Amino acid sequence: MSTGLNAAAAPAPPADLPRLNRTLRPMPKAPVRIVHLGLGAFHRSHQAWYTQQASDAADWGIASFTGRRPDAAAALAEQDGLYTVVERADAGDTFSVVGSIVEAVDGADVKRLTELVAAPGTAVVTLTITEAAYGLGADGTLDITAPDVAADLALLGSGSGRPATPLGRLVLALAARRDAGSGPIAVVCCDNLSNNGTVARQGVAGLAGSWNAGLADWIDGNVSFVSTSVDRITPRTTDEDLAVVREACGYRDNSPVVAEPFSSWVLSGDFPAGRPRWEDAGAVFVENIEPYENRKLWLLNGAHSLLAYAGQLRGHSTVAEALADPECLRAVEAFWDEAEANLPTPDLGIPEYRQALLARFSNARIAHHLAQIAMDGSTKLRMRAVPVLQAERAAGRTGAAAALMIAAWMDYSAAAGATFQDPLGDHVAAANRLSGTERIRALLNVVDPVLASDDAVVGLVESLCGTIAGHAAAP
Repeated sequence: MSTGLNAAAAPAPPADLPRLNRTLRPMPKAPVRIVHLGLGAFHRSHQAWYTQQASDAADWGIASFTGRRPDAAAALAEQDGLYTVVERADAGDTFSVVGSIVEAVDGADVKRLTELVAAPGTAVVTLTITEAAYGLGADGTLDITAPDVAADLALLGSGSGRPATPLGRLVLALAARRDAGSGPIAVVCCDNLSNNGTVARQGVAGLAGSWNAGLADWIDGNVSFVSTSVDRITPRTTDEDLAVVREACGYRDNSPVVAEPFSSWVLSGDFPAGRPRWEDAGAVFVENIEPYENRKLWLLNGAHSLLAYAGQLRGHSTVAEALADPECLRAVEAFWDEAEANLPTPDLGIPEYRQALLARFSNARIAHHLAQIAMDGSTKLRMRAVPVLQAERAAGRTGAAAALMIAAWMDYSAAAGATFQDPLGDHVAAANRLSGTERIRALLNVVDPVLASDDAVVGLVESLCGTIAGHAAAP
């Protein structure tokens, strides 16, 4: 529901303002029927927002668990799960209060997670745990030798410990559901991954199978893995955003989330225990999600990654700033041309989608920081740059625009130094201690070993390194 207010409303002294809660904004708590892993800004601006808009929202409460830290759960719990969504457009801000999250829980509370997933009324588990958390190797299966996965398997095997990874916790909770006889359930991956339902299935099934073959069989017969394509630009909330909410809405909110007005959610898969009417808020259910996934992963997310690395190398800090740089814009348009050549489905409306992206990226009131987008690049590039590069070369073209994205990531990895964040950061650092072609091949091997074995691709990427920052913008 919209307050109908805007940022020009009269301010009030913060100390005199009430805290947002369900007494201030009466919203009865719906029963928990959805469990979410990965409580963060995107979940709150997207899946929780869609659930709020469903005509049967009164039947679908969400229990959201944090990932690495408990802070977000503690802050949201102070407000009975309520928070403000600020839709930020060029023309101004609009505000709505979302109450679909009825429990905000520290992710380390594995006992509560298993209780809720095992409950007969729980029908859906949604995930925003980041691309790196699924732990898949280059062959698409779970890497059980990874230290965090191996540690979770040891804890699961001992029966005396609490898994530390989201997948480990989910597998333990699914085992509790099986033991309780609570029936089928849907797992809905909402991370930016191609065929993300299959990715989630591979991660969960791989971990379960390495622990308990009987559980893996139960999961195979009782858990559906739904693929999705999600889209809503959601920058980090700032202190200024908190002040805007105070001034516009007349209450204190410690957990508002800022998002663009645009949102999209495409889903494909079965919900054996039911689901909310997300279509009431514009969600789309399709048989074949791959074209929609690729349109979003390549055009939106691919452009974001390219701008994240090229833009920072050229002295920019936000998407809007980078897109205003003609050199960055040319790189994005060239990459889009390559991606579009490999998106042949006519009803995707690619030209219109590209124009809409330019308008969305240019919204200077959405401070989408490049440093945030740049994290976990080795995982993201596998989904955003590698498929386009492979498709272009298979068609007899160079794939130079996609290769430039990888080259910009390599340049950025060396320039960022200690601030570089990546799940394979140690491998990247080791590669950056090499020089020349040996360095390029080692870095490319981190992203895709098959490409790293292709001398022509190595040479192409090497020729592009340093070019995007060659005429860097003035600081």
